[in-house]
Amino acid sequence: MFTGIVEELGRIEAMEPAGDDIRLTVHGPLVTSDAARGDSIAVNGVCLTVTDLGTAPGDPAAADTFTADVMPETLTHSSLGALTVGSPVNLERAVRVDGRLGGHIVQGHVDGVGTVLARTPGDRWEVVRVAIPAELARYVVDKGSITLDGVSLTVSGVGTDAPDGTDTDWLEVSLIPETLARTTLGATGVGSPVNLEVDVLAKYTEKLLGVAR
Repeated sequence: MFTGIVEELGRIEAMEPAGDDIRLTVHGPLVTSDAARGDSIAVNGVCLTVTDLGTAPGDPAAADTFTADVMPETLTHSSLGALTVGSPVNLERAVRVDGRLGGHIVQGHVDGVGTVLARTPGDRWEVVRVAIPAELARYVVDKGSITLDGVSLTVSGVGTDAPDGTDTDWLEVSLIPETLARTTLGATGVGSPVNLEVDVLAKYTEKLLGVAR
């Protein structure tokens, strides 16, 4: 379980094909500082299991990279397969039960991939509009919670209109200077894919009420 509060901006060190899956190695000194094999770390909002830890050159006691296996299901339903060596990634360790829930309840289970439609800068902030799959639109509400590439954000707008006149479901988020500086969203350009995780409470509510999809 995560909260969507990014702890560290990491970097992809290696992507090794392993059959129809890949083995991902990520540089992240903070998230590996107390990590062990079997721990969960979210990479751009995707919960991955640590399978190995790498050591920093000249300091065998200090781990600064971790390796995780990414299965075909994850590659199909997230943007991890589009990463390359050197790509920056948002990293978050699983939340401790005695910690603060700074964002919202995030599972690290990506529901779909959106596309950045526009970025509108303000004085020190920026509004980002993201196209979302139609099947996820019902879970997104104004002033509700959404996770974009592992970042917990408040939805500041929703709509269906597109510049080309077609109906495209979209949401908007307003990014504060801290988010722009400390996460990948500060440099995610128009046309880029972003991992989406909707609020799990909305999905449970729908199931319990028996609402038809």
